[in-house]
Amino acid sequence: MSHVIILVWLLGFALVHSGLAALRPQGEQRLGARGYRVLFATASLAVAVPLLGYFLQHRYDGVQLWQVQDVPGVRAWVWGLTALSFLFLFPATFNLGEIAAIQKPQIRLYSQGIIRICRHPQMVGQILWCIAHTLWIGSSFMVVTSLGLIAYHLFGVWHGDRRWAARYPEAFPELKANTSIIPFWAIVQGKQKLVWREFLRPAYVGVAVFVIAVYWLHPQMLRWAQVFPF
Repeated sequence: MSHVIILVWLLGFALVHSGLAALRPQGEQRLGARGYRVLFATASLAVAVPLLGYFLQHRYDGVQLWQVQDVPGVRAWVWGLTALSFLFLFPATFNLGEIAAIQKPQIRLYSQGIIRICRHPQMVGQILWCIAHTLWIGSSFMVVTSLGLIAYHLFGVWHGDRRWAARYPEAFPELKANTSIIPFWAIVQGKQKLVWREFLRPAYVGVAVFVIAVYWLHPQMLRWAQVFPF
């Protein structure tokens, strides 16, 4: 039953998150950029937080398909992949003031840094996170959750490109032609090249601090999850 419930949670998050993203142009006309960002963030968190709580409580539900937690080196691989996943999930950390609506939120097309590797780094980061945690947990519930998350982020690739194309009908086709969804493919094709200095940004320090904080707080997060009445 929990396998079905987590998919319902993921569907609910997808409807709220992607639905509000699609409605952003109309919402900003009515609420303003800051007001709509607050609504977007509040609604997304209202679903994401209990979803995370449910996941943490039920992560070992179902059939235990494998158990490799005692295998030497597995823990290091899991944390390494998790840290790498956050590097791909980083773009939001570049404009924290906008996320909190302290500064006026804006939509921008990025063509540098990690976008040279993949046009949808959040998708890559989510897949890496799913691989790491599915390897570590090994339950059928975790497999179902990972498949649901990956499916949503693949939908997000299509949905994101569609929104970019509508908002930037002149600039986005060029960006799309010179970047790739598959990591490093545009580089292999010669359309892009890595410029390492573009990665020397304070946001990466924030990512490193976040990874350390997650590692340190991980046991406490598991305890916090028990407060949800699931």
